[in-house]
Formats: sequence, C-alpha cells, structure tokens
Amino acid sequence: MSEKLQKVLARAGKGSRRKMETIIAEGRVSVDGKVVGLGERVTDNQVIRLDGFVVKYITEADTVCRVLAYNKPEGEVCTRSDEEGRKTVFERLPHLNGGRWISIGRLDINTSGLLLFTTDGEFANRMMHPSREVEREYAVRIFGEVDDAMLNRLRMGVKLDDGEAKFLSIKESGKEAGGEGINRWYHVVLTEGRTREVRRLWESQGVQVSRLMRVRYGQLHLDKQLPQGGWVELGLKEVNHFRKLVELPKETESKVRIDEKKTTNTQARIRRAVKKHTQHRKSTERRRNTSRTRN
Repeated sequence: MSEKLQKVLARAGKGSRRKMETIIAEGRVSVDGKVVGLGERVTDNQVIRLDGFVVKYITEADTVCRVLAYNKPEGEVCTRSDEEGRKTVFERLPHLNGGRWISIGRLDINTSGLLLFTTDGEFANRMMHPSREVEREYAVRIFGEVDDAMLNRLRMGVKLDDGEAKFLSIKESGKEAGGEGINRWYHVVLTEGRTREVRRLWESQGVQVSRLMRVRYGQLHLDKQLPQGGWVELGLKEVNHFRKLVELPKETESKVRIDEKKTTNTQARIRRAVKKHTQHRKSTERRRNTSRTRN
C-alpha cells in the first residue's frame, strides 16, 4: 500500500507534515532518483531522499509514539539552531537513535511553560491543527486597565491581521498570583496556536502582556514540581489520551518504565540535569568569549 510522501517524512522525524509539504514544494525531495512534487505517494520499496540524504521508511506498525512534557524557560527559542547563539528548547532533550524530537507547536522567546515534543510527525500535525480544537491554557499578566466590555470583546472575537480570534474563556486569577495596581493575572483558553495570538489579542485592546506562561495543553497540566528546563516523558495512559483526542489508534508500547516516577525521572534527577546543562553552557560561553578576546 502506498502513503502520502509528506506523511512518511513526518513519521521519520523530519518535521511536521505541514513543514514536509513546504519542503516537497521546494523541490528538496526525490523518490527513486526523481524530484517529486506534492501529491506523490510512496511505498516501502522505494528510495526516498531529502536534500540528498536517504530517509528510512518507517511503517506505522514500527513507530512508537513518545511524548515529552518540557517546562520551557523564557529566553529559549523553538528552533534546532540559532544564528544568534541563543539557547534552544532542543538542547536539553534526551538523545534519540534513528529519529528526532518534533515540537508540538511553539512558544515565543518571551513565553515560558508547557511545551510538548513527540517522535510521531502525524501525531504532532494533528495536535497542532485548528480543526482538532485541542485546548491551550495560559496564565497571563496584563499591564493596563481591563473592564468588562474589553473581556466581552475578547470572548466574542476581535479581528487580527490574520483573521478573527477569540478566547474560549477568561478568568481573573486574583491577587494571590502576584497582581497589584494595574497589573492583573488572568487564565485564558484558546484552541489555536497562531503566532503570538495571546499577546496580539490583548494588545488589540490597548493593554500589554508583561508575563505569559502556558499551563495546560489538552488535559495535561504543567507540573508545578517540574523545574524550568526540565522534562518528563509521558506514560502510555497519557499518550493514548492524546491519541484518542486526535483520532489516532492506541499505542501498545511505551519506553517509560512502570517505576519511572521512582527512579530515572525523579525531581532530583531532573534538577541535577538542568543544573549540569546550565553550567556546561556557561562554561562554553566563557571559553568562546575568551577566544574572541584573544583574537
């Protein structure tokens, strides 16, 4: 049986299906030595190359869908490398043999909180697609005057540059969240992941977002005990909850051990890993700066 080329590339860990469609359209993919376009279907006995490199054909039956929950700090970018030398969200993730982590959506450099990664490109594509209406919840600190009329407009929908957008719900968090004066904390929910959508919605009403943190994706809440820069792999039950949500078949295998919470993914281990990574990066930056000074 044949499959869509972009689906095969996404499953191989080359990126989301949407990104693969762009790459195919750019003429960067060949099948059996011939550059192909969108709409191409392939089988497991054909040779697929991306930018000249052979892509291993992985069937759905051979794929284990793994999912990580990562607590992203502010200051990290959601790209695999950065020309400006900024930290990326991929630096701290565990190494994979024969695959790579795909981010399920993005958070901008000034946004912190829950970011999901997976090894399954099709799963990532469905989780991100607006038609699936997977909820994202954010804690947001607003600087400026907010009234009921403004909140009603944000719930009903306002026009942005890329179309109408709205929050499904808006709830004030109260003073316990640290708001005072004209700084107020709110929890907002939406089902899309457009670029800077939460910030642009508030800014359309003449107020500023001074802090933004994603606290929930679907039914998964950010673990308050998970330190910034730390990650934890989801168990089979949690993975299958998300797969059911986007109408994918259940997984029967997991890389997470039954006693995971008591051993390798303890909070102490996570904190040590975060500290070690931070120290290593600082040491690398010092050596780089010293080298520049000498030159």
